[in-house]
Amino acid sequence: MRRLVMLLMLAAGPVVLAAAHAGAQTPEVAAGTKVTPPRVAVAAKKPAPAKVKPKKKTPVVAAHGGAVKKPVHPAAPVSAPPVKPAPAPAKGKPAPPPKPKLPADVGPVTGLHIPRYVTLKTDDVNMRKGPAMRFPISWTYKRVGLPIRIVGEWDVWRAVEDIDGEKGWVNQATLSGRRGFLITGDTPRQLRVSASEDADSVAILKPGVVGRLRGCAAGAAWCEVEVAGYHGWLKRDWFWGSDPGEAVQP
Repeated sequence: MRRLVMLLMLAAGPVVLAAAHAGAQTPEVAAGTKVTPPRVAVAAKKPAPAKVKPKKKTPVVAAHGGAVKKPVHPAAPVSAPPVKPAPAPAKGKPAPPPKPKLPADVGPVTGLHIPRYVTLKTDDVNMRKGPAMRFPISWTYKRVGLPIRIVGEWDVWRAVEDIDGEKGWVNQATLSGRRGFLITGDTPRQLRVSASEDADSVAILKPGVVGRLRGCAAGAAWCEVEVAGYHGWLKRDWFWGSDPGEAVQP
């Protein structure tokens, strides 16, 4: 009997043998039966989000420091430079020929055009009521690079006018021939990459910003400027520091 059972098991194949060894708890699988593996749900992969180029933010340049100038004394009439009387000719000698009269638009000291724009060399420039140290200070300017307009000359002193129309005298040593600009009005201005209002914006310049005026073509409406490391173009109407239509050499 035992031999008969063994023969039947060998005829049933490896599946029955495995069941016999596993004991009564192991389910029997008939030979030749196809077992379908359980289905495993696979979540669909979400498509990768499209790359979105971040929008470039236009930098904003604000005026630094406090007030551009501080009053020192109440406003008073600006004193004119002293006029040296012509020496009387010596007896028996002919009078010296008169000096040639300079054009009204040329400075008698430098021979440069008047009026003309310059800038302040330091953050502490005194405007005096007359062309000498003995005259009281009317204003102290606190903005290096601030454009100011020369309207007269005498010795080492320059009669100047600021954006507010204040006039006085400053020493030539406190002035620089470098040209500058001051953003005017109450509206921030767009510094453009080229001389067009349709050009891309390089930076936004707030009122009161001071920068370097690099050049303007004669009669042009736009000028090339530089400020806080940004380089671009501004409309001439947006700043103070240039006469209308003036040619400014770079």
